Amino acid sequence: MFNNRFGILLAVFLILGLVLAACGGDTSAPAEESAADAPAEEAAGECGDEGVYCVGVVTDVGEIDDKSFNQSAWEGVQQAEKELGAQISFIETQDAKDYAANIGQFADNGYNTIVTIGFAMGEATAEAAQKYPDVDFIGVDQFQGEPIDNLAGLIFSEDKSGFLAGALAAMLSETGTVGQVLGTDLVPPVVAFKEGFDGGAAYINPDINLISTYHPGGMDVAFTDPEWGASTAKQALDQGADVIFGAGGKTGNGALIEVAGKDGAYCIGVDTDQWLTVPEAHPCLVSSAMKLITPGVFDLIGQSKDGSMPNGNYVGPVGLAPFHDFDGDIPQEVKDKLAEIDAGLQDGSIETGYNPGG
Repeated sequence: MFNNRFGILLAVFLILGLVLAACGGDTSAPAEESAADAPAEEAAGECGDEGVYCVGVVTDVGEIDDKSFNQSAWEGVQQAEKELGAQISFIETQDAKDYAANIGQFADNGYNTIVTIGFAMGEATAEAAQKYPDVDFIGVDQFQGEPIDNLAGLIFSEDKSGFLAGALAAMLSETGTVGQVLGTDLVPPVVAFKEGFDGGAAYINPDINLISTYHPGGMDVAFTDPEWGASTAKQALDQGADVIFGAGGKTGNGALIEVAGKDGAYCIGVDTDQWLTVPEAHPCLVSSAMKLITPGVFDLIGQSKDGSMPNGNYVGPVGLAPFHDFDGDIPQEVKDKLAEIDAGLQDGSIETGYNPGG
């Protein structure tokens, strides 16, 4: 009996030993990541240490995962983490008065490159670039009137992308009425999208009926109000619009999702290929008026890391997103016309009608 009990006790101790080892009793180093899964090699350590490259992101008032503008910029930074070995972090601004303080959190903690997202952050970014000359700054949607050595403004010809979207809308519309649900007109890129869309629609149909509505609120709410976006889209649908362009962050997303519930109506997204970010809009989402923010941000970060980042304005590409599930529904003559228009916009033979100073 003693031997039997001893055998049982020995088995219990062996099992406990195995459990303890599995729960952290083993002090050996963790298994290394496979080469396929591991990010690009970068020296371990804290931001500010030699050989450590850090990128910080500060958003305007809005969330990093807005499925549109902010998210597109953040994905460019995430690409830098994966391919360049950057250590990355972000701050979502809650109040515009905190712009400078949020930027300073990164600059004062050894970050090499700081990406600020949105037109409204332009002044704070320029001031920070002058205060921290050893830090590179990338301002998304921030036109640089007077170049600063360590600041690159990533800008886009939104009017051209909007023009293509308007032309597509006019060619798809059966009612002759199309609509736009927009963020605030305090932001020049939003105005450029709107004016470009108007011009593109009129280029196809000079008699097109345009219903365009800017959000009436300020910067703090104009891009984060999907309920207003949905109700405004519904009003346009009720007035006969059968294609609606949503351009305004989460506000625009609300419009897209509202249109998705309307049989026979199309919607067009903005900034990124929203087929990939707003699946709720799939029933209507024929395309998106894109500005290629993700590769633009990534390219500038790469240049910052190797010391070759340009200052002044860096113009990123624009265009329409793929038609995805609607590709078979879009007549070839529509695709050919869009290609013709795109070529004209690029060579200057077609003008959008947008006047930034007007």
